[in-house]
Amino acid sequence: MRWLGIGLLLLTLAAGAGAAWLWQQWQALESAPIASAPVAEPVRIAEGVSFGAIARDLEGRGLVDDARLLSLYARVEGLAGRMQAGEYRVTPGMTAAGLLRKIAAGRVIEYPLTVVEGWRFRELWQALRAHPAIERTLPEDASDAEIMAAIGREGVHPEGRFLPETYRFPRGTTDVDFLRRANRALEETLEAAWAERQPDLPLEGPEDALILASIIEKETGVAQERRRIAGVFVRRLERGMRLQTDPTVIYGMGDAYDGNIRRQDLRRDTPYNTYTRAGLPPTPIALAGEAAIRAAVDPADGDSLYFVSRGDGSHKFSATLEEHNRAVQRYQLGGGG
Repeated sequence: MRWLGIGLLLLTLAAGAGAAWLWQQWQALESAPIASAPVAEPVRIAEGVSFGAIARDLEGRGLVDDARLLSLYARVEGLAGRMQAGEYRVTPGMTAAGLLRKIAAGRVIEYPLTVVEGWRFRELWQALRAHPAIERTLPEDASDAEIMAAIGREGVHPEGRFLPETYRFPRGTTDVDFLRRANRALEETLEAAWAERQPDLPLEGPEDALILASIIEKETGVAQERRRIAGVFVRRLERGMRLQTDPTVIYGMGDAYDGNIRRQDLRRDTPYNTYTRAGLPPTPIALAGEAAIRAAVDPADGDSLYFVSRGDGSHKFSATLEEHNRAVQRYQLGGGG
């Protein structure tokens, strides 16, 4: 009987020691950092992978000591079945439990791509093709019509149909998904701006506003001038004057533009030559940002009908042709609007 008592005591002590060890390891998963410095290679979770495979990968990378213990923890805490595919960054001070909860919440690494105001659509397309986190699903030589059909906008010209801003997205986002998102952002911005437009504008609808906004975007990068330039163009449209804006001529020249506009270029008729044709060109000529769109539907009051670049990014505005000609002579930059 004496030896039986000793044996039971030893089993009790062993069980207690085991429970204490398990409690200690459990606490470590929740409180002990798994990295003291940034981990360069993110944790990648594939679609449909088992939690056991995830745990073994983390053990193999030295982020946890025991894959089996991590699996037990994840099951008890209800995390094992909630793992979401994607890339996850391990930051200094993060615990194993913190990493699992991050993955369960789907807080994936997001990559930026800035769509720049004034870009042409093909510049956006090349930026998409070059981005390492974008999955290419369309051929590089896809036509404009093929691209727009792929995003559900069949028959729509792509120029100006995507909103410039910085977008963030997880790795594996497709070119089609990105373009759909940027197009939707543009359409929502344009719809909201058009709903708040000034009354009696010489614009037939949101499409005209977008075309005008694209011209404003190309004419100035000075924020406080956008509404003044919009005012010039709106007054010209109201009076039946030609817009005579160089960016539309350049767009109509296509690949023939070499950085210079010559007199013959201003006389050569294209659908986009606003020196030879009245009204707005048939499509936008660039990607217009929200500020330019807002300016197009909320032009500044005034009497100016002309403007010319001062050479520093700003413009001199004039109400008469005589005043404008003097400004052109002063600033030595013919044309200008």
